[in-house]
Formats: sequence, structure tokens, C-alpha cells
Amino acid sequence: MSVFDKLKGMLKGHEDQASKGIDKAGDFVDGKTQGKYSGQVDTAQDKLKEQLGGTGQAPDTPPPPPQQ
Repeated sequence: MSVFDKLKGMLKGHEDQASKGIDKAGDFVDGKTQGKYSGQVDTAQDKLKEQLGGTGQAPDTPPPPPQQ
């Protein structure tokens, strides 16, 4: 079992809190880099939320379209 699988297991049922933490961490990085890497940070946030099993959106909201 990988570390990421263990983390997913611990966060199960707390996806909303994890999503808020991911957003807060991304905002922190954006602040420290003065927004220079905001596109990459946003992509990383989306991928992390995807991996954790939630998009951080309401259940009836469709997921965002894939970025190219």
C-alpha cells in the first residue's frame, strides 16, 4: 500500500475539508510566488482534488472541462 493510498484512506469522508486545504495551500504558493506560477498551481490543485476522489464542487455541478 502506497503512502498516497494511506492518505486517501485517512481523508475518506472528509473530502470537503481536504479540498479547502488544497485551495489554501495553493493560495499560499500563489502569494509567495506573486502569482507567477498560478496556472501550474491551479492544475496541481485540480489533479490533487481529482486523486482524492472529489472535485470540491456540489454533487449536482458537472466537472470542469479538461484543459488542453
